[in-house]
Amino acid sequence: MGQNNKKRRRNYRYHAITFKLSDGQYHSLRNYCKARKTTPIKLIKRNIERFITNYEYEIPKDMFLTENQLDLFELD
Repeated sequence: MGQNNKKRRRNYRYHAITFKLSDGQYHSLRNYCKARKTTPIKLIKRNIERFITNYEYEIPKDMFLTENQLDLFELD
């Protein structure tokens, strides 16, 4: 009678990416985030979102460059 109708929670995998900022860059980032009432993580994720959302499974053919490819005069 009393079966649990809750859906099972999806397991997410996360990967840590680190990079270094100079002292001035760090203070500038903190001041910008404080003025905009956001966090550095949210700011960074929002700014790289267009680069990480479209390429999850494969690279689109129009974005793929082959070796030694050079377009000097691109005529469309």
